[in-house]
Formats: sequence, structure tokens, C-alpha cells
Amino acid sequence: MFQLFLSLGIVIFINIISTFVFTRFDLTSEKRYTLSPATKDLLKKLDDVVYVRVYLDGDFPAAFKRLKNASKEMLDEFRAYAGDNLQYEFINPNANNDPKERDKLYKQLMEDGLQPTDLNTNEKGSKSVQRIFPAALFTYKSNVRKFPVQILQTRLIGSPEELLNNSIEALEYQFAKAIKQLTVINKPKIAFIDGQGELDTLTTYDISRYLEDFYVVDRVTIDGQIHSLKDYKAIIIAKPDSAFNEKDKFVIDQYIMHGGKVLWLLDRMRASMDSLNGKPQTVSIDMNLNLEDQLFHYGVKINPTLIQDLSCAPIPVITGRIGSRDKTELEPWYYYPLSFPIINHPIVNNLNGVKFEFASTIDTVRVPDVRKTVLLSSSEFAKVLYTPVLISLNIMRDKPDPKLYTDRFKPLAVLLEGEFTSNYKNRIPKTIAQDSAIDYKARSVPNKMIVVSDGDIIRNHLGKQRGSIIPLGYDISTKQTYGNRDFILNSIDYLCDDSGLITVRSKELKLRLLDTNKVDDERTKWQLINLIAPALFIILFGVIRNYLRKRKYAV
Repeated sequence: MFQLFLSLGIVIFINIISTFVFTRFDLTSEKRYTLSPATKDLLKKLDDVVYVRVYLDGDFPAAFKRLKNASKEMLDEFRAYAGDNLQYEFINPNANNDPKERDKLYKQLMEDGLQPTDLNTNEKGSKSVQRIFPAALFTYKSNVRKFPVQILQTRLIGSPEELLNNSIEALEYQFAKAIKQLTVINKPKIAFIDGQGELDTLTTYDISRYLEDFYVVDRVTIDGQIHSLKDYKAIIIAKPDSAFNEKDKFVIDQYIMHGGKVLWLLDRMRASMDSLNGKPQTVSIDMNLNLEDQLFHYGVKINPTLIQDLSCAPIPVITGRIGSRDKTELEPWYYYPLSFPIINHPIVNNLNGVKFEFASTIDTVRVPDVRKTVLLSSSEFAKVLYTPVLISLNIMRDKPDPKLYTDRFKPLAVLLEGEFTSNYKNRIPKTIAQDSAIDYKARSVPNKMIVVSDGDIIRNHLGKQRGSIIPLGYDISTKQTYGNRDFILNSIDYLCDDSGLITVRSKELKLRLLDTNKVDDERTKWQLINLIAPALFIILFGVIRNYLRKRKYAV
């Protein structure tokens, strides 16, 4: 009796303490239920209700049920810190039996930015297709603001189990990012640089539209004005085609020294598919952007080369005629490398393959106090071509010899972090160096930048209809969506994020799968064990129990 009262007393005492002290215990090896400090801080600061509608309810296969359960568990974790300021519900978009009402809901969800997925099912030998929405809609302050989240991630490569695991890994970041976007009051300002033939508003329309969810996006012409960039958190230099003058370079240099972030998207070689229109070959030469010395001081060198890669995107090629019509087939175009991330970094973790167009190689330079991280590279079967490069469509006629593609994992995108040295250190007159209006710095504050050896990585193509935009990363020939948009968004987030929320993307959950070969080999054995063992255990228990009863009550 004493032990009973003692146990009750301990339970009551723990409950009283828990009302004053909040704590949670995560016993998983990868801490899958432990939210990052940035996420906790974001949730604790909520001043109004964020309502989440998750469209993952219904009769789904086991994989989607796992995704649903993981989403619910993550939202419950969010509620533990946000309290009543986070509410959610799970909705079955197929619950309505009226086709018209169901189609009306589908249309509304797609207008809100949720993307459907067609799920093939096979029940009792009858195949059917069910349209589902593995996504969530976050709303804030009584539906005044909305933000869609695609819960199910897609990739060009990977098994269904890996894709599901990637989706679960991304839940915290996706949900926290949605809440941050809804609750932000003053958006940081970023700018596209103009003046050297950079990509225009039309060819950067798609990425600008997505960046505007989180940033104020402007376009700036420096024109030698020393303070032209001071109000911007980051700048994007997207595919310039002419040389920078020293005044603009100095402005960019001092912008970096004072903490400004730069996303460099540069073509070193002049090459495009337009130059092949009507002719089978063209020559690619050095662009000479007059940025080589500046980038060298920061820690990288973009080489006057082009990459050919066996891991590449195809292009449509006319291979003959059928009657009066041209016959078109997709052929691999080795100048369009597909880069699949091979490191676990917040910018590229779980990222789909990124499509490059006429990319150059990047060398890292030993610079004190600057750390280099290769974010994207060529595949292990690549070949480096040096200027001048003859680009010919004839390379698609013959099957390539892998023995010639031995340049492995050449860097195409590099992150630089640390304290940078000014390109103009010991090069400018004292009058400029000591001018308080210029506020010259020879060494930067801790800073970071990203250098990519292809400007087309951010360019959205244009449709045949005037003014129509093809989404960034979407290949109209293959119907594939590459990871270009996500890479740019992640890059800007990483450069501008002071809260540390972007680091959540590097969270990794271990995928513990059964050995399928062993399962097939030992299937019968384990089926028999599972069927017979429980029955034998019950019989043995009955025999022993009967023996003990007879022994106890025997006269």
C-alpha cells in the first residue's frame, strides 16, 4: 500500500513541476523530433493564429499514410511551442461525391498554389487513378495571407523510399519557412544588377516572382555611385555580357567589405544555342568580363573552359523526315550538364538535379580566412575543353567514348565564407582611402558569397506566345523540372538569413530499409515462424499453467 501511495505522489509531483518547467525528451538517434532554435524562436514570437490545412487525409497507401503521420507529428511539435497560435486540420479533397464540387475544390487549390499528384491504385484487379494534393496551405490573421507548401518532394533520381524520406526531412524547414513568410513585416531588399548586358526582367521574371515572397526585389544600375548598393542585403549579378569598369567593380568590392552578399552567375565563355541556328557549328571564346582579378582576391577563378558531361540534359534534334514533316528526337547535349548534389549542405540538401548551359570550370584559390565549399560539380564522367572551343551538333551522331570523359567532379558552383580582402588594397590613393564619405575598408566583416560558372542557371525561357514565361528549371522537351529555382532560392536564403533557419535543411533522417534480397530468400521461413510460434507459445503456456495448478491443489 505504501508503494502505491508513493508512486501516486511521485506522479502528482512530476505533473505539478511540469506545469512550471517545460521540457521535451527526444530519444531518437538523429533527433528527428527536436526543433532547431531558430524554429522555436519563430514559433514563440507568433502574435496571431497560423492555421494549416493539410490535404493528406483519405484512403492512401502506407507510404502516404507515413507522410501524413509525419506531418501531424511535426505540427504537434510546432504547437508545443506556438500554443494556440498554431491550429491545423487534415482534409480529404476527394471526400465530396459530387464531381462538380470536387473539381471546383481542385481548381481552388491549384489557384492557391497547391500542385496535384495522380496516384495509381490497383484494387481487386481494377486499376484507377486518384488525384491527390500532398500539400498544405498556411494562412495567417484570418486568411488575410496565404502560403502553399508542397509536402511531397520530387527528384529526378532516387527510390520511392528515398523520396518519401526526403519529404519528411524537409517538413520542419518547409513549415517554418511558410510561417516566416507569413509573419515577416519588413522584407529585406535585394537587387539585380544592370548595366553590363545582364539578363532582363523578362528572362528573370519567374525567379523574381518567387523571391518577392520573402524579399523586396529591385534592379539597380551602379553607374559608379558609391552608395548605390548600401540599402540591399544581397545583389545578383546574372549573366553579364560586357566588361565591368573599375568604378563599378570598386563599388561592388566595398559593398562586400561592408557585409553585402553577392550571388555571382557568370559566363566565362561566349556560347549559346542561338549561335547554332541554321548552322551545325560555332566557336566559343572568352567573354572577358574584367572580373578575374576581383574574384581571384576573394578565392576563386572561373576558367576559360567549357564542360562536356555524360550526365546531361537532352535537346530535340531533327533526325529525318516523315512525309512532309520533320522527325524530331531527343539526343543528349553534352554541353548541358546536370549536376546532382553530393554533399549535405543547407543550400543543396535534397535538391533535384540542376541544369547548366555551357558551364565553365571553377578553381578555388588559397586565400587566408576564406572557406570554400563546392556546392555543385560535374559528374565523374566529364571532359574539359579549353578556349577557343568548337561547338558542333555533330557530337550527337556517335556514341561517346567514356575513356575520354575522365575529368571528375569539376566545381561549377562554390560558396565562399570568411573575411575577404579588398581587390583594391594598396592600389588606391590615400585621398580615396581616407575619405569618410567613401568609408573604404581593406578587409571585410565576416561575410559570404556564391560564385556560379553559368548565368543561364537563373534564366527562364520564353514561350512561343508573346510574353509567355516558362517556369525556371522546366524543360519543355522532356517535361522534367530541374532544381534551378530551388537552388537560387536556397542560395539567396543562405546569404541573407540571419536567424539560422536555413540550416534546418541539412537535417538528415536515416533511412532504415529491409534487405529486399534477404526478405525474398527467407520469406517462407519467417512466415512459418510468425504463424506457428505464437500458437506454440500459447500451448506451452497452457501446459505449464495446468501442471502448476495440478501440483498446487494435489492432495
